[in-house]
Amino acid sequence: MTQDKDFGHVVVVYGGHSAEREVSLKSGGAILAALQRGGVDAVGYDLAKGGLAGLEALSPDIVFIALHGRGGEDGSLQGALELAGLPYTGSGVLASALGMDKLRTKAVWQSMGLPTPESISLSADMDWSAVVERLGLPLVVKPVHEGSTIGITIVRDHGELEKAYQDAAGFDTRVMAERFVVGDEFTVSVLGDRALPAIRVEVPNGFYDYEAKYLSNDTLYHLPCGLSREDEEVLASLCLQAFEAVGCEGWGRVDVMRDADNRFWLLEVNTVPGMTDHSLVPQSAAYAGIDFDDLVLRILATAQERG
Repeated sequence: MTQDKDFGHVVVVYGGHSAEREVSLKSGGAILAALQRGGVDAVGYDLAKGGLAGLEALSPDIVFIALHGRGGEDGSLQGALELAGLPYTGSGVLASALGMDKLRTKAVWQSMGLPTPESISLSADMDWSAVVERLGLPLVVKPVHEGSTIGITIVRDHGELEKAYQDAAGFDTRVMAERFVVGDEFTVSVLGDRALPAIRVEVPNGFYDYEAKYLSNDTLYHLPCGLSREDEEVLASLCLQAFEAVGCEGWGRVDVMRDADNRFWLLEVNTVPGMTDHSLVPQSAAYAGIDFDDLVLRILATAQERG
């Protein structure tokens, strides 16, 4: 039982400097409270306050990474912890860096024959007409290295494309456009080698943006997701394949669209998903009979097992 494990001194790392700082603070606070309720010797640490030196001064036995976005989810923190010989939750250096790069993640999936919408890299001097001709309308423009739908625009008219690029470029030096899949949005959480029950996300305005994810009370999360048992098994298998293809470990989440022809399309993988009161991994785990505190302990156990 995870409750009986001795995890030693655990430091929950959150905050940081990324565009997802506020969400990270909420995730980290919830994780820390769960660990302390479970009797774990745990403290929280905002990486923005004292950097790696401050983290090392806390002498952690295990680091629970709740740092979303760049600086915490992109392999850089993972690399530092590897050099320090410290176990940590979640994916390793390569998978973290790859998962943070949406274009390269999709390239890996395509190389393995896994379905993902066509996409291209954008630049300021693009032929915008050629982009529309290739991907069609509507299409999605997004930063390559951001999460939480930050900087994303659904482009429905040719004239909106350049501004959408400029908006995304305000968050990242690399921007991409992706074919828009009309249909239902699903998310599948992964814990260890297990796919948790899929969630179908329904948003009144049709776009699961930052507000819908973290602020709105109007977003609907359907559990059960409404798929047949056979289709949910197909979706779970696809998401586990996608997770493993990137080299992910421990826990994470895969986001998927299903089109009008009932085909699933992989969008992205999240290697440090949110753990707020609006977040999807805790909801899926709860439906599977795993309460929040137990979920946090199970994630922590995967770090100890990996060592």
